Amino acid sequence: MKILFFYTELANYFVAGCKELAKQAEVHVFRWPVNKEAPFEFEFGKLHVYDKNEYDYNQLETKVKEINPDLMIFSGWIDGDYNKIAKAYNRKVPTIVAFDTHWRGDLKQQILKIIAPIYLHKRFSHAWVPGQIQKDYALKLGFRNENIMEGFYTCDVNYFNTIYQSTINEKSQQFPKRFLFVGRYYDFKGVKELWQAFIELQNEMPNEWELWCAGNGDIEPATHPKIKHLGFVQPQKMKEILSKTGVFILPSHFEPWGLVVHEHAAAGFPLLLSKNVGSVGVFLEENKNGFVFSGKEINDIKRVMKQIILLNSSELIEMGKHSHLLAQKLNTEKWVQQLINFKK
Repeated sequence: MKILFFYTELANYFVAGCKELAKQAEVHVFRWPVNKEAPFEFEFGKLHVYDKNEYDYNQLETKVKEINPDLMIFSGWIDGDYNKIAKAYNRKVPTIVAFDTHWRGDLKQQILKIIAPIYLHKRFSHAWVPGQIQKDYALKLGFRNENIMEGFYTCDVNYFNTIYQSTINEKSQQFPKRFLFVGRYYDFKGVKELWQAFIELQNEMPNEWELWCAGNGDIEPATHPKIKHLGFVQPQKMKEILSKTGVFILPSHFEPWGLVVHEHAAAGFPLLLSKNVGSVGVFLEENKNGFVFSGKEINDIKRVMKQIILLNSSELIEMGKHSHLLAQKLNTEKWVQQLINFKK
């Protein structure tokens, strides 16, 4: 079986899924150039990976014919060349569009809903989405329920499970009093509100906790003796950071899914998540493994951070164990099985 992905920016979790898939199928991937703000380094193993910017449309079409895939998966509908290929192969093989967008009801989405029979359904036979809120959008776009599959996103659970197992004993003896943010330094990620909330809380209620941030972007990092900026960290180097930090926080104003939430849940972190994070309903149970807050409200961020600070180590460890349990709902093996099922 030959499976062909037409992707934009690759990420480590996607490559992990494809490597698992390569145990059962021949996997080919077209990709956009690596984003300079998230310069992931990949080990592709048996995967056949092609740089999209090295192919014009005719060359792309020729390569697809040469591969002769049994299944095609498209990362959204933003790339015009990918869309042409999808239209050419629709009804010949399953042409699956994967997306994580929520229904917002704005003018652009209303127009797409109207033109979907012409624009989308002549290209894509199926939709593959992360969860229910994206499935609701797919239904509005006219995809039939039986042609929509959930579970498009999954992290490399086995890797983060290993981190959990190797750090749980040490954390049980001395829980690291450090919040951790992982993401790009953009406004919509809520990092400015996070930094301000942390600094205000330190002034109002001095405590031992620190805030570590892994990422980069277009926002100038806040300066504070208890805020540590780590820059972009390759996934394979996260283990050391995860062993030294205790609670994961994601204050996004908008986050279609938040794969990073799954990763830190699997690693056994209590979670503090903005209500705007798409995966909050899957990986966070209020008071059991974390707390939900309003991303743009500094006082609300301070509230949940204070709740964490007031908990003792054993309570935080139990929260982390529950996060780890919830993370097992999705993994690369299930991801592969869902993909294989498209062909059945």
